[in-house]
Amino acid sequence: MLTFLFSLLSRWPLALLQRIGAVLGRLVAHASPSYRRHLIDNLSQAGYPARSDARLVSRVAGQAGRGALELAYVWMRPQAEVLARTEATGWEHVEAARALGRGIVFLTPHLGCFEVTAQYYANHAERGAPLTVLYRPPRKAWLAPLLAGQRARDNLKLAPADLSGVRLLARALRRGEAIGMLPDQVPGRGEGLWAPFFGKPAYTITLPARLQRQSGATLLFAHGERLADGEGWRVHFSTLDETLSDDPVIAATQINAALERLIRTSPEQYLWGYNRYKTPRDAPPRPDAT
Repeated sequence: MLTFLFSLLSRWPLALLQRIGAVLGRLVAHASPSYRRHLIDNLSQAGYPARSDARLVSRVAGQAGRGALELAYVWMRPQAEVLARTEATGWEHVEAARALGRGIVFLTPHLGCFEVTAQYYANHAERGAPLTVLYRPPRKAWLAPLLAGQRARDNLKLAPADLSGVRLLARALRRGEAIGMLPDQVPGRGEGLWAPFFGKPAYTITLPARLQRQSGATLLFAHGERLADGEGWRVHFSTLDETLSDDPVIAATQINAALERLIRTSPEQYLWGYNRYKTPRDAPPRPDAT
């Protein structure tokens, strides 16, 4: 049913979908106290005046709604149409990494349209470029067919967020291919450590640094800036500009600091409503917890 609904929505113009999504995003922020609390708390933690600026909260919630509804277009439209609305900056970093032949570890935060970045890479490298993306199945089983079915496309493979998925990622890097993951998603089952994120300890995934260190792959960041008026997206590729430490805590701190810099380039498009500072099951207590 949801797939059918998304198929219908995908026929609408992108600008219309995003406008409707903005309205829905604001309604959700108004109707859900917990979501609104996370949004305001996280913005405030990063130094943005969310507690005193209702317009800022409205804009951020609207961008989150745009991101949710535009997925119908990104997932269900022919790839050629999606890519026709997508441009990129920093592609030279991708070409340089591919020339080394040791694989690429792409880190894509919840910034802008993060789904379009994988499609762009997988279809714009010469003759296509295989990309394996770490994927956490949704808690709602009825969502799984839609998410998995539309994310896995030509040159784009999914790896489950478990030991078998980690093995798939490692094999892809050994073949000199690219892998991708969300570095600001709270890992589960004790698969992370506490590192500062906007000045507060956040449970942070350690897998990117570990795989990069084992394979010698190049670490790159990629995020899809949402352009105005339904024009599409601009994918930004960038480098870390420093060598990752062998110390897992320092490496996680380096990555989080780089994410902070990226987020500050388009702060209204970041998913501030996500509960980034939660303590997952099996994780040690947060260092600042009382």
